[in-house]
Amino acid sequence: MKLSTRSRYGTRMMLDLAQHYDKGPVRIAEIAKRQDMPVKYLEQLIIPLKQGNFIQSVRGPKGGHLLARPPDEITVGQIVKALESGIELVGCIENPGECERAGRCLTRGIWEDASKAMYDKLNSMTLSRMLEMEKGI
Repeated sequence: MKLSTRSRYGTRMMLDLAQHYDKGPVRIAEIAKRQDMPVKYLEQLIIPLKQGNFIQSVRGPKGGHLLARPPDEITVGQIVKALESGIELVGCIENPGECERAGRCLTRGIWEDASKAMYDKLNSMTLSRMLEMEKGI
């Protein structure tokens, strides 16, 4: 299983906003330059992150984007969930009806446990904690 570019870039963008949390709105072009990511791609990621109440936008000459909540209240798992249509290891975990064997499958349990472990790890990691880890705290 691979996380998509949406999740990887979205998490990097959110971390960049967390680094500038108390400094006012940040323009997408600044994030794109610092993170070496395409502006157009980041503009697409802003939409679901705004809908998920992770980012708010400020209009005007000093406008840009900032976190809608403190960095210690946003987890990587929440970001990934907002940007992905689903990252379960197998489709039948979220939608058991899509597989006729879901009720009697011998492997479904292990895939479900592995997906849960992954989400538990992602949900335990806040943006603040990631920034602390970067600083060696």
